[in-house]
Amino acid sequence: MASVCFYFQVHQPFRLRRFSIFDRGADYFDNPDNQQLLRKVARQCYLPANAVLLELIERHGGDFKVAFSLSGLVIEQFQRFMPEVLESFRRLAETGAVEFLAETYYHSLAFLYSRPEFTEQVELHDQLMQRLFGHKPTVFRNTELIYNNTLARAVAEMGYRAVLCEGADHLLGYRAPAYLYTPPGVTGLKLLLKNYRLSDDIAFRFSDRKWPEWPLTTEKFARRVHQVNGNGYVVNLFLDYETFGEHQWADSGIFEFLRHLPEAILALPDNDFMTPGECAAAYPATEEYDVPHMISWADTERDLSAWLGNAMQSNALHELYRLEPRIKERGDEALLHDWRRLQTSDHFYYMSTKHFADEQVHKYFNPYDSPYDAFINFMNVLDNLRGRLGAGSSRP
Repeated sequence: MASVCFYFQVHQPFRLRRFSIFDRGADYFDNPDNQQLLRKVARQCYLPANAVLLELIERHGGDFKVAFSLSGLVIEQFQRFMPEVLESFRRLAETGAVEFLAETYYHSLAFLYSRPEFTEQVELHDQLMQRLFGHKPTVFRNTELIYNNTLARAVAEMGYRAVLCEGADHLLGYRAPAYLYTPPGVTGLKLLLKNYRLSDDIAFRFSDRKWPEWPLTTEKFARRVHQVNGNGYVVNLFLDYETFGEHQWADSGIFEFLRHLPEAILALPDNDFMTPGECAAAYPATEEYDVPHMISWADTERDLSAWLGNAMQSNALHELYRLEPRIKERGDEALLHDWRRLQTSDHFYYMSTKHFADEQVHKYFNPYDSPYDAFINFMNVLDNLRGRLGAGSSRP
């Protein structure tokens, strides 16, 4: 049996407006630009992709299934700028063929800096999923699939039964991401590992005419999926949802590929589609997947260097989380919400000085001319927030 597990990440940050040290207001987030960008991505990706998925679910009678994680921030923007997008996700939820995963509400790096804050954000997100979609998540995915053994223990204690993470070659060795695994020393928790080769064929190589496998047809991709039969249980295709229509434009044929892929996969014997929760319930964990150090799905290194690769990023994060006790003691909901929106991982991603193979990825949706501009702007905002808190200014 080869069960295809489609998971899509849906997230947009509240990007910061250009903020100088002379600004005295507390409006940090560039709503006109955020609104414009969200509307653009919604028209090119979210609305047409959701329409295709609904069509597929109805056509295949529920045999086609997918999973989403939607950050709390992208939902806030849907509610504010394009409620019709949120309604289209609700229609998908009503089919019963869509699973919604748990995550940090603010798409943050909180697990690395504050376990209490991490727990609070996950609880906020869990409540949001139940309120909007009537769905209590049982599967967790951390921001950008950041994961290690310690996170597995924390998530298991919170009651989740499965976690998504990267299938890193240096950790798997001879093994394959087509099986389910378990963390060392943790019972009752299963790990679903991203098949990055097949996922990246869609996400990054689909429209690359220099790729030897171009064009990627549904029949060709279905045959690759079918090779798992007898050699594993699952094919975990974990993608940014913006792959459809934004990273891979509509004229590349990406929507037609999605529209016809289920039929091609189901036409081959012993194939089906499952959500992450269904996979965790259906298949045993075969071995331990030992991840002592943090990994992610980002860049070629699969580590945290996209967010913690230089002194600017480390300094910004340290200064931000240093404010947590005073922020929470104040009891000001507006101040707390602003502080939490500053935790969004994208702000630190924009400060990345990495180049070479990952340069184009780091430029995507980046409003800054350089990583240094991103750092200076962020620290100006943080200094203003510190002033609102009454903590004084201690700029680096």
